Amino acid sequence: MIHEGMKTATIRDLRTRFPEIRKLLEREGEVVVTDRGKPVVVLRNYDARSEGRIPTVAYYDRLRRRMPKRLSKAKRRVLDEADRAER
Repeated sequence: MIHEGMKTATIRDLRTRFPEIRKLLEREGEVVVTDRGKPVVVLRNYDARSEGRIPTVAYYDRLRRRMPKRLSKAKRRVLDEADRAER
């Protein structure tokens, strides 16, 4: 049930009466969604200005920094020779 005075709506309202909730959201700026009478989610209008505030993470660069350094050809050769000697 949509309560315009309290700016709340139920999860069922989201499924069945979303156009009304959207109008309420545009008019009020914020709607609290309840589940069995308890508030669970706050809906707000999208603000394009806040988009730049979210820090971007360069996951690949971070992964590369954590990877071990490559072995030189000389060190690889020594390891290969040590492995062959055991066989």
